[in-house]
This record gives sequence, structure tokens and C-alpha cells, in this order.
Amino acid sequence: MVLSDCPRFLQNVLGLSPKTDIRLISRDGGILHVEAAYYSEIIRAGIQSISRGQSSAALALGMTHWQSMKLIILPQAFRAMVPLLLTQGIVLFQDTSLVYVLSLADFFRTASTIGERDGTQVEMILFAGAVYFVISLSASLLVSYLKKRTV
Repeated sequence: MVLSDCPRFLQNVLGLSPKTDIRLISRDGGILHVEAAYYSEIIRAGIQSISRGQSSAALALGMTHWQSMKLIILPQAFRAMVPLLLTQGIVLFQDTSLVYVLSLADFFRTASTIGERDGTQVEMILFAGAVYFVISLSASLLVSYLKKRTV
């Protein structure tokens, strides 16, 4: 597959119309790569937090490496990773305001546009801020609850 065929391949895999534009601009790609690095580091740290004795015990029981990962290591690591993954999800959600600064369409941009159209820009921005606050607070409380439950 040639690199230029990648969008066509994705359109086929995702079942999208050929008219669907799926290009990423460099800012989107940069944000995507930074967030992917954070998530992969959280996953790596979660897996490495499990003691080597766990995998040694699984191998002593006759499990393959993949069986020990699937049945022993990852379930334990996932419990340690969940609060961090959710926290990073909150950070990603809050970073969408950065998208607004970069002049890309997001929730704040849409609220501002609707406010300009209807003459209620202040109210729409306050509403968008309240929605961000409620979602962020709810997600933070969920993370706190899960941290207490896993400790």
C-alpha cells in the first residue's frame, strides 16, 4: 500500500463515502501524537508496576507470555491505570479549549458563533464554561472515587 492510498484505505475500512475528507492538519496530528505519548506512558507504567514475581508465577504454572499478560498482569495493571487514564482523559477534554485558541471548531467556538449570531455571546460563553466545569468536575469526582476504591 502506497502512503497516498492511506486515506482511501481508511475510507474503505471505516465505510466512509469517497467524498468524506479525513485529512488531519499538522496541529491535529501534533496534539494526537502528544496525547498518544501520554497514554502509552501511563499504560507502560501500569504494566511495569506489577511485580516480576507475578509473571514468574504465571510462567511456573505453564502459562505462555501472552496468557500471563492477558490473565494475570493486565487485569492488575488495569486497576492501577484506570485513575490515571481517566485523569488524562479530563486533561484532554480540558485541552479542547486550546483548540479554540488555535481557531479550530470546538464547543467554545460553536458557542461563540451561536452567541454572535443571536446576540447572546456572553451568555453562550458562560454556558459553555459551565458545561466544561460540570463535565470536568464530574469526571474528577469519578477519578477520586476510583482511586479510593483501588487503594
